[in-house]
Amino acid sequence: MVIDKKFKGLVKEDFRYVFNGSIETIGNLEIDLDVGLFVTGSIEAGESIKAGWSIEAGESIKAGWSIEAGESIKAGWSIEAGRSIKAGEFIEAGWFIEAGGFIEAGWFIEAGGFIEAGGSIEAGGYIEAGGSIKAGGSIEAGEYIEAGGSYGIIAGLSITCKGILSFGLKAFAGICSWMEISDEDKTITCGKLGSGTIEYGILRETGVEESDDKTQEAMRLLKEQGYKIIRQ
Repeated sequence: MVIDKKFKGLVKEDFRYVFNGSIETIGNLEIDLDVGLFVTGSIEAGESIKAGWSIEAGESIKAGWSIEAGESIKAGWSIEAGRSIKAGEFIEAGWFIEAGGFIEAGWFIEAGGFIEAGGSIEAGGYIEAGGSIKAGGSIEAGEYIEAGGSYGIIAGLSITCKGILSFGLKAFAGICSWMEISDEDKTITCGKLGSGTIEYGILRETGVEESDDKTQEAMRLLKEQGYKIIRQ
């Protein structure tokens, strides 16, 4: 199925097209629009979903294979793919994000619940979950990684972030059973461990500059108050 400007029911609103309802196909779903698409219900494809710009659903986004967008992927509920999820900017879900393969975003990955991938999880900026973060491979962020409340972080390989690593309970790195594990594979590298206990893995703190530490804290407080951080 292809969604373009001629797709029945599309309405242009500001810088996006809006579809009132849900979109479902048993095959591939290709979104061929010059701006983003917002669907008030859910988006589901038996195979893959691909868009050059952004994809947003008021409910869930689900694909049997992969989900890919040039800019962002956002869902009020969950985002789920049998294989991979990839966005040039960010991936955000009100509930959970789950992929059988890897999850990758150029800026951030954020979920109100858990984030789980059979492969790696990687973000150029931060990775943040209200629940647990789990990956069969490595977990890597250019800024910080945070798992919410009393939840932990589990990685089959290494965990890496430049900023503060924080979680409620325990972190495990290098627990995969499909290859020989070296010390590098089970190293947890971060600027600073903010909270939580390293249950398995080798902790390596590289240090966080005071300005970076204050910036991250300010971002966290703004988000707690409902503000959205927009990258320029």
